[in-house]
Amino acid sequence: MADTLRVEVVFALPDRQRLIALDVAPGTTMLEAARQSGIAGEFEGLELETAPMGIFGKAEPHPAERVLTDGERVEIYRPLRVDPKAARRARARRGRRDG
Repeated sequence: MADTLRVEVVFALPDRQRLIALDVAPGTTMLEAARQSGIAGEFEGLELETAPMGIFGKAEPHPAERVLTDGERVEIYRPLRVDPKAARRARARRGRRDG
């Protein structure tokens, strides 16, 4: 068994993104890796305890329990500003008016 695992933690805003590669101990959870990365200190208002997270685009409902494996990327998601369904309806309405 390896002494450490190589993982990445990533967070992005529309105008800025950050990817941090780090080595963690086997048994490290997503939330622990995010904390260890120090990424929360680089983005004002980023609350790791409540931020939704996923692995390679797949949302993880329990980041504090999900143990990482070597090579995984923890993605920290920001809250959506607009509900996707509402945005689609608005685009459809605009399309009918413009057409």
